[in-house]
Amino acid sequence: MTKKINLFANLKSDFASGLVVFLVALPLCLGIAMASGAPLFSGIIAGIIGGIVVGALSTSHLSVSGPAAGLTAIVLTAISDLGAFNIFLMAVLIGGIMQLILGFVKAGSISNYFPTNVIEGMLAGIGIIIILKQIPHALGVSALFDGNETFVLDDGSNAISAIGNALSAISPGALMITVISLSILLLWERVEFLRKIKVIPGALVAVVISIILNEVFTSMGSAFAVSPEHLVSLPVPESFSELSAIIVTPDFSAITDSRVWVTGMTIAVVASIETLLCIEAADRMDSQKRYTNTNVELKAQGIGNILSGLLGGLPMTSVVVRTSANNNAGAKSKLSTIIHGFFLLISVLSIPALLNKIPLATLAAILLLVGYKLAKPALFVRFYARGKYQFIPFIATLASVVFLDLLKGVAIGIAISILFILRGNIKRAYQFRREQYKNGDVILIDLAQEVSFLNKAAIKLTLANIPENSQVIIDASDTVYIAHDILDLINEFRTTRAIDENIEVKLKGFKEAYNLENSEEVPNHVSVSHDYDAEIQQMVP
Repeated sequence: MTKKINLFANLKSDFASGLVVFLVALPLCLGIAMASGAPLFSGIIAGIIGGIVVGALSTSHLSVSGPAAGLTAIVLTAISDLGAFNIFLMAVLIGGIMQLILGFVKAGSISNYFPTNVIEGMLAGIGIIIILKQIPHALGVSALFDGNETFVLDDGSNAISAIGNALSAISPGALMITVISLSILLLWERVEFLRKIKVIPGALVAVVISIILNEVFTSMGSAFAVSPEHLVSLPVPESFSELSAIIVTPDFSAITDSRVWVTGMTIAVVASIETLLCIEAADRMDSQKRYTNTNVELKAQGIGNILSGLLGGLPMTSVVVRTSANNNAGAKSKLSTIIHGFFLLISVLSIPALLNKIPLATLAAILLLVGYKLAKPALFVRFYARGKYQFIPFIATLASVVFLDLLKGVAIGIAISILFILRGNIKRAYQFRREQYKNGDVILIDLAQEVSFLNKAAIKLTLANIPENSQVIIDASDTVYIAHDILDLINEFRTTRAIDENIEVKLKGFKEAYNLENSEEVPNHVSVSHDYDAEIQQMVP
C-alpha cells in the first residue's frame, strides 16, 4: 500500500525554496528563449507548466522542470529549418507524446545504469560551468543571462576569455551588489538565528536589498547604478488581450511534414536523457534518500511537453541548475517546485515591472553559491580517496561536461566506466613470472563462480605463462557458469601445449557439469594445499 504523503507538511521551507527557485528560474526562462530564437514568453510558459503541471505529476521531491539550455541548439536549428515557431510547436507536441509512450514502456529504468561517480562528475562539471558563466554577470559585464552550459561561446570565445574581458570592464555597482548579496546569503546559512527564519529566504532579502540599492544609485545619478541591460527583462503586457496575443498555438497542418516528426523524436530522446540524468542527480542530492519513479517522470515530462506545445512554450526537461538551487534552498518536497511555477504565473500577470528592477548580479550571486556547493573541493578529495577506478571516470565526466556539453560528458564518463569494468573482469588477480617457478611446481587455478568470454584473454595469458614440467589443477568446483570459449581454450591447452611441454593437467568440477572430453578429474575429497609457491586466485575480482 502506497504511503500517503502530506504535501503541506513542510510548507515553510518549501515556500521559501520555491521563491528562491523562482528568482533563479525567471531570468533563465527568458534567456534560454532568447538564445533559442523563440518568443521570450515561450520560456516563461514552459517554466510555468514545468513547475505546476510536471511538479504535480512527478514523484521526484526535488527536481525542477523548465526550458533547458541543453535543448537550445536543437530549438534554434529546428525553428530555422521549419520556418515558423508555430510549426516547431507541433514538433514539441509530438515529442511530448513520444515521451509519454517511453514512460508507458518503462524506458525510465535505464537511469539505474548511470554510475554514481559519473553523476557526481556531471554535477561538479555543471557547478564549475555555473561559476564560470556567472562571474561576468557578477562583475556587471555580460547582459545575456541564458543559462548556457557550454564552455565555448557562440562568437568563438570561451568562458575563461569572457572572464578575462570582464575583469577589464568591471561595473563597480554590479560588483558591490554581488558582494553584498553573497554576504547576505552566507550569513543566512551560517548565523543560527537567521537560518531559523526559513519563511524569509536569504535570496529574497538579497534581491530586495539589491533593488533598493540600485534604485538609490539610479536616483542619485551615481556611477554605481546598474545599467538597464543588466537587469531582468520580462515582457510587460498592458492588458489581458495583449497577454492572450502573446500565446502562440501549433500549426496542426504541419503533422504531415517528416521534418516535424524527426524534430519531435530528437526532442523526445534528448529531453528524456537529460531528465533521467537530472532525476538521478536529484535523488543523489536528497538528504532523505528518497527515490523517484523514473517511468512516472517520463510520463509527467511527456504531458508537460504536450501542454507546452499546445500553449506556445519551449520544450522542457528536468534541469540540474534549478534542481540544485531548490535543494540548496532547503526544499523538502515537490511543493517547492509547484510553488515556483505559481510564482512565475503570478509574476508575469501582476508584477513584471517590479521584477524588471532585479539586477542580474544578485541572481549571479545566488548561482555562484549553488555552483560552489556542486563542485566543493571536498568532493574531489573524496573521489580521489576511493581510488583511480572511481576518480578517473569522475574527473573525465567533469572535464567533458565543462569543455563539451552535458550529454557528451556523461557518455564519455560512462564509456570510461565500462572500460574499467571490462578491465576488472579480464584482469588476473595473480601476476605470473616465469622465473619464479621451478620444475615440478604444482599450480592451482581456482575459477570464479562465473567465467565469461571477458575472462578469455586473462586465462589465455595465464596458461601461456605456465612453465614446462609443471602440474596444473584447474578447479571449477564453485563455478556455476563457464563460457564455451573458455572450455575450448582449456581443452586446447590440455591436448596440445600441455602434452608438448610435459605439463600435467588435472581438472576438478568439470566432468559432470561441463562434460569436457577426456577430462581427468581430481576426486572431490582431494584437497589442494595452499603451500604452493604459486596460487592463482579467482579470475573475476
